Amino acid sequence: MTYEPGSKQCRGLIGAKESLLVAMRSLKEIDNIEHINLQLKNIYKELDEIHEGRKVLENET
Repeated sequence: MTYEPGSKQCRGLIGAKESLLVAMRSLKEIDNIEHINLQLKNIYKELDEIHEGRKVLENET
């Protein structure tokens, strides 16, 4: 990610998203957990949407 975090909230969101990516990579080769990977992807997408919203708010100030 190339975005420089501007707030505590953004840093937290970036850290959470990075942790999810690590978890998804770790679980990649495990059988029969597609449902878990799908849940993690959905959580990542939701956090990314929140992060994008935070960046917009912070750029307005």
